[in-house]
Amino acid sequence: MKKRQRSAPPAPDTVSKSQLKREAKELFALGKKLSELPETVLLDLPLEPGVLEEIQFARRIKSHVARKRQLGFLAKRLRQSNLDEVQAALQAREDAAKGLTAQHHRAEAWRDHLLERGDDALGPLFAARDDLDGQALRQLLRNAQREQKAGKAPASARKLFRMLRALDETSPLPPTGV
Repeated sequence: MKKRQRSAPPAPDTVSKSQLKREAKELFALGKKLSELPETVLLDLPLEPGVLEEIQFARRIKSHVARKRQLGFLAKRLRQSNLDEVQAALQAREDAAKGLTAQHHRAEAWRDHLLERGDDALGPLFAARDDLDGQALRQLLRNAQREQKAGKAPASARKLFRMLRALDETSPLPPTGV
């Protein structure tokens, strides 16, 4: 019986079939993500005109199979374009959104902390920030606490939140309870 000859191991610079499939799936996912973005965001991205047209065409297709085929073609076009710039722009957009969310959560946490603890919680905030309008902040806090006890709509709490968010935009608020 004849022995089977083993093929030579692949050269170190060749990419495996599995790696090629992973990259193809990533490009397909990127194409799908791009096709779901608003038009204004798409126009801000460094996309080649042909790729932009393919994205717009993929949006118009309603049939699932045809849309999937078009997204596959879009992935092929993306492979030939400047992917690094597009991914960097998308990442910057996502990072900015995460920053805004974190800012929102900091302002909410401070508002809730102030409503819960009252004037006692203002000390650390005044120590951390010298640009505060203490009188306006105390007045909003008292009004918000009064509204909360009376069961009224939280108009002053909203104003307090807006004030804290504006402060956080200039420079981040310290963690609550510090």
